[in-house]
Amino acid sequence: MPITIPPAGVIRVSRANFDPARFAEVASMTNATGAYLIPAIGKLPGLLDYFAGASPSGSMVHVSLWESDAHAQQMGKLKEMIVDARRDAEAVGASFIPIVNYPINWRV
Repeated sequence: MPITIPPAGVIRVSRANFDPARFAEVASMTNATGAYLIPAIGKLPGLLDYFAGASPSGSMVHVSLWESDAHAQQMGKLKEMIVDARRDAEAVGASFIPIVNYPINWRV
């Protein structure tokens, strides 16, 4: 079923880089953090969809779709994300770049 995106919809992109030699550790951490992130993020109002992945090339990403920028901003206050998941990611060598919220211009 297609997602209905309101005019104020936002894509939030959080990226981190890591040593590709540590991919197995990062992939394991990414799966493990889902155990506490999925329920916490799922409770936030305005969430339309969420994806997380890690690449063997040394990059990981969290991409989420929100009804508005205000809804996306909730992630910056979510303890499970800003404390717990950040700690677990940094423990396996992930280094974060600034998070960006993008207003949606078009979609397919």
